[in-house]
Amino acid sequence: MWGFFKLFIAFVGATVFHWAFATAFANIGIQVSVMLVFVVACCTLLKPAYGYPMAFLCGLFLDFFGTKLFGNNAFTFCLLATFVYMLSERFDFESILPQMVSVFCLSVFAILFNALLLMLFSASAVWQGLWSLFAGSVINALMAPLVFFVLRMLLSKGFVSKEA
Repeated sequence: MWGFFKLFIAFVGATVFHWAFATAFANIGIQVSVMLVFVVACCTLLKPAYGYPMAFLCGLFLDFFGTKLFGNNAFTFCLLATFVYMLSERFDFESILPQMVSVFCLSVFAILFNALLLMLFSASAVWQGLWSLFAGSVINALMAPLVFFVLRMLLSKGFVSKEA
């Protein structure tokens, strides 16, 4: 039960930071997603039975507050979770470089995939430009080591963790 409580506290913290960073960087046209970094970090630390639902819930949370196609973030985050679990067998996510590279690549993929989903299902496209794409992905990658560290400290011991 204590593991679920710590996971809930981490989710609440991620949502607060996501809102703060998304609002702050939106003024300069950069699309930052703390929730995406949180999902990638969760999937590297949690067992798949807890990582996939967390990815889905984080995406669904973003969908509730979004104005675009409903369900696109939940689907994208579940796809990202699949990629992370496939990569976790090959990457050492204890090191900072794999954390940053994977978050950067997955951020670029998520933005492009969401744009593709919008184009396919709503016959419109929302493209904020290459500046938003790459600057947001770089900022996500720079946040990754801190998010990974905090989640590792919070969730490393417990039945939800891969290390347990």
